Amino acid sequence: MSKSDEDRAAWRPSTMPGIGAELTPAQELACALRVLARLGFSENIAGHITWDPEADGTMLVNPWGKWWDEVSGSDICRVDSDANVIEGRWDVTPAIHIHTELHRRRRDARVVVHNHPYYVTLLAAVGMIPEALNQTGSMYLDDLGFVSEYGGEIDDPVLGSELADQIGDKSVVILANHGLIVTAPTLQEAVYRSASFERMCRLHYDVKVLGVEPTRIAEHVQKSMKQSLLGRGSELHWNGAVRRLIREEPDVLD
Repeated sequence: MSKSDEDRAAWRPSTMPGIGAELTPAQELACALRVLARLGFSENIAGHITWDPEADGTMLVNPWGKWWDEVSGSDICRVDSDANVIEGRWDVTPAIHIHTELHRRRRDARVVVHNHPYYVTLLAAVGMIPEALNQTGSMYLDDLGFVSEYGGEIDDPVLGSELADQIGDKSVVILANHGLIVTAPTLQEAVYRSASFERMCRLHYDVKVLGVEPTRIAEHVQKSMKQSLLGRGSELHWNGAVRRLIREEPDVLD
């Protein structure tokens, strides 16, 4: 007899492979940056991830001047809630105020990811929100937002606050003519959501190019899949991606 949807949603693995190493928060953030860089989240000078691992109002962030795919643990900076660097040897981007105001007003936003991956930015340029055309897209049900006007660089708290108002409580937001913002309670979930969303946008684009009307996934099925994906997928994705990264680029831990 097959399990019910409720049983499937409640299933958890009794054991699963880990990363194989104990990482500091700074090393974890460096891994997150490189994992996403491999998937197109590294547009020259653009992009930043902030993370408040201790929930104390301070944030770890990648430094200004290093590409995501070359950041190591020792490069990571720590800033206070007003974006002043309190640990680290580098400066941080003035656009960090995209992050500070989201952290300030959203207790669930322990991690904020911002960059300009190609397929997200492609849809942002034409004002389009991708549809959930495969099961992984179900994780974004009722969680997608679109900021419809590009207002230029966010380089002070006032502009950051205005953007946070527009983002509201959405966890994945496309910024018109700009890029993507993802918020999440954990670094694992932030990376999983970000990686999967760029692929979702690519799938949406490719279906449009085919010129064929796609089939849709029923909303009740999306709800069940969303619970399953976020409940079980984040850790599995993170562990596998980081294992491969450390095997191929061990200097990420330096």
